[in-house]
Amino acid sequence: MLVMIGLTFYTGIRMLFLRFRAVAHEGLNPRYFLHNRGGKLPDALTQTEQHYQNLFELPILFYLLILSVYVTQTLDLLQVTLCWLFVLSRLWHTTVHLGTNNFVKRRNAFLFGGLVLFLSWSNFAYHLVSKTN
Repeated sequence: MLVMIGLTFYTGIRMLFLRFRAVAHEGLNPRYFLHNRGGKLPDALTQTEQHYQNLFELPILFYLLILSVYVTQTLDLLQVTLCWLFVLSRLWHTTVHLGTNNFVKRRNAFLFGGLVLFLSWSNFAYHLVSKTN
């Protein structure tokens, strides 16, 4: 979970840096950020903003899973492995999205992470059901 939080902070700081650069060196009017209109963002800033938003979509389910596993004490080796695979998939997704932005590679990273997260939740549900029996 700390790696994911670090990734989110990294992306947010990158976004802030790119916003300052767009205003200072690329002529973007700072008033653009009042209503997100009145100019065109540089591509690198647009990608970073989109990626920052992505980090508050699917990963929210990851954070909820981590807290749920902790509270219910249902942690096992499979869950640890799946969680690390999810984190690695998000690092892969970040590298592609903020790098080459190759759609196919980005989609594959997203789909892989989604599948791993689904399996993690399935494992959690299995443990909950088996604890009640």
